[in-house]
Amino acid sequence: MRRHIPKKVAFATKMGMKKNTLMQIERPSYIAQLDSYSWNGNIKIITGLRRCGKSFLLSILYKNHLLSKGAKEEDFIEIDLEDRENSDYLNPNVLYDYVISKSQDSNKRYYVFIDEIQRCYRVKNSDIDEALVPEEDRDALYTSFYDILNSFRKRENLDVYVTGSNSKMLSSDIVSYFRDRSDEIRVYPLSFAECYAASAGRDKMEVLNDYLVYGGMPKAFLEKDISKRKQYLKEIHSRVYLADIVERYKLKNDVALDAVTNVVYSAIGSLSNPKKLADTLGSVAQVKVTNKTVKSYLDYLVDAYLLAEADRYDVKGRRYLNTIKKYYVMDLGLRNARLNFRQQERSHLMENLIYIELLRRGLSVDVGMVPVRREVDGRRQQALYEIDFIVNYGSEKIYIQSALHIDTEEKKEQELFSLRHTQDFFRKVVITDGYAQPYHDEEGITYTGIIPFLLGDEIW
Repeated sequence: MRRHIPKKVAFATKMGMKKNTLMQIERPSYIAQLDSYSWNGNIKIITGLRRCGKSFLLSILYKNHLLSKGAKEEDFIEIDLEDRENSDYLNPNVLYDYVISKSQDSNKRYYVFIDEIQRCYRVKNSDIDEALVPEEDRDALYTSFYDILNSFRKRENLDVYVTGSNSKMLSSDIVSYFRDRSDEIRVYPLSFAECYAASAGRDKMEVLNDYLVYGGMPKAFLEKDISKRKQYLKEIHSRVYLADIVERYKLKNDVALDAVTNVVYSAIGSLSNPKKLADTLGSVAQVKVTNKTVKSYLDYLVDAYLLAEADRYDVKGRRYLNTIKKYYVMDLGLRNARLNFRQQERSHLMENLIYIELLRRGLSVDVGMVPVRREVDGRRQQALYEIDFIVNYGSEKIYIQSALHIDTEEKKEQELFSLRHTQDFFRKVVITDGYAQPYHDEEGITYTGIIPFLLGDEIW
């Protein structure tokens, strides 16, 4: 007997924008990426922070692109699992039956768009004798959205695209569930370049100053009223992102989650570990949590795409130093709103912006550490000196230093010290605040302003 299929399916546009919105921010790099995967037999998984524009990218921008290439409206099967009207489809079996019922014509090709796929829950299979299933195979007792997506993948007349907002469910598990049968498209909040292109001739520095404060969340960028923009950022951080984490992981102590979030946001770009954060929470915020709890909360924030973590790499020892990491926020506007727009040290914001921009460009990035022996008070001592970022190109590397200004010889020596002690010939770049066009000094070190870096395709 076939399961009941609800009659109505809602697919709502996000970001508070309708299909006839006059102001539409194009995202051509993502369209090109989606286009390159079209009808390749894989599941296309669009991941990223909630409200960063994934749904709009898929249901408006990419759909319009396909329509312009000859697709028809009836070629699309679209389901928004965040819409209450679609709650029945949170059952993966019902979702499966609906898609199959809408794609019966085997001679016709269909685009399947499913929004927030991770909201599907697992359903126990009643036709399996539980007593016969070994403990290590207990997952076989359930049907999950992974199972139905794999079933869709085997149907040659379906090209399937899903969005999701949890990295653990959609990134870590991709390898085990889909192996080489999926393509992940990571979507970020609007870049500075996208914001500038949509800023109707405003000065680049003016746009950058706004971007460092309010970030690139699409609805915040489109909101011209500053007070409403601030309120929106504050509300979605608390009522959407942190509330999601509390619900997803069934947290009883959301006060501790709030405290961990505040502390790590206050220290973006600083070396940290769970013990250090736990100690800070105990002494400063008077919140007692264990190292293990702090580590779990950090993982939750990373999984929700609120934070990105950077590993430290010993340049000379050629090994990772795993005990301490750096954390950066995915969107500066959300971070600043959470801290009530305090603690806006431009050097820290700029460093964060550079790191996320490098990730946005699909680069592998670490924090560099260079061991250097120096004479201190008549004694030879070894200390670790930092290179802000190491961009990895296979066997090649690019070292990047973020420096607000290099306006004195003393400041220049300070910023270049670690770069000069790498004792290799990889490219070295210093990014400063402002418009300065790229140039090279006599040591072969490249200098560029952050605006040319953000607007250019290259990083040198």
